Amino acid sequence: MAAAADEVEQPDSGPRMSGTERLTAFSDGVFAIVITLLVLELRVPEYHEGGLLAALRGENASYLAFVVSFTYVGVIWLNHHALVRLVRATTLALSWINLAILFGAVIIPFPTAVLASALTHGDTDDRRTAVALYALSAALMSAPWLLFFAYLHRHPALLKPEVSREHVRAQRLRPLTGLVLYGLSGLLGWFVDPILGLVGIIVMIVYHAVTSEGLRGGWPRRRPAGHGR
Repeated sequence: MAAAADEVEQPDSGPRMSGTERLTAFSDGVFAIVITLLVLELRVPEYHEGGLLAALRGENASYLAFVVSFTYVGVIWLNHHALVRLVRATTLALSWINLAILFGAVIIPFPTAVLASALTHGDTDDRRTAVALYALSAALMSAPWLLFFAYLHRHPALLKPEVSREHVRAQRLRPLTGLVLYGLSGLLGWFVDPILGLVGIIVMIVYHAVTSEGLRGGWPRRRPAGHGR
């Protein structure tokens, strides 16, 4: 009888491994739900007869917050897709780390709603708080990605044959950059200007979009066994 799709060849030592099909399917479902929740925050504003256009214009900040967060979640999904493509199997520990990544994703609608409300109805202090909260959420999102790459580097048996440990080690710079620069964006928004902090957040989202396939130009391939120098 053929082996189940979720089964993989087990190593002689180390944690028990399983296929990535369920991890990928569950993760994709979570990202789809998060994006759906974002759009539910867009509501028809209250208006008097003849004032619909002005009322819609008054919600520009909500539209901006939605676009930023939709793009952010989309970039996270692209990065997650590229991450899963590196591995041929998962373990219980790696699945827990993946759940931590998903936890960071599912909380995004909350700081999005806070940011939209502060930009639309709040004063400068409210905007400082909202931008700092969003930046803090984004910075915390970076931590489990760092753990994911560190775990893969320690357990190379989980990697696909064409993926080198050196490539995985190089990718740890990306979540480290996220931790530092999202944190700095929050400090910039709190102590200097909330709009500058928001710009910093957007720049970091663009950075993670551009590098979604990884640093150093893609996947370095392992040298085939017996290949000469």
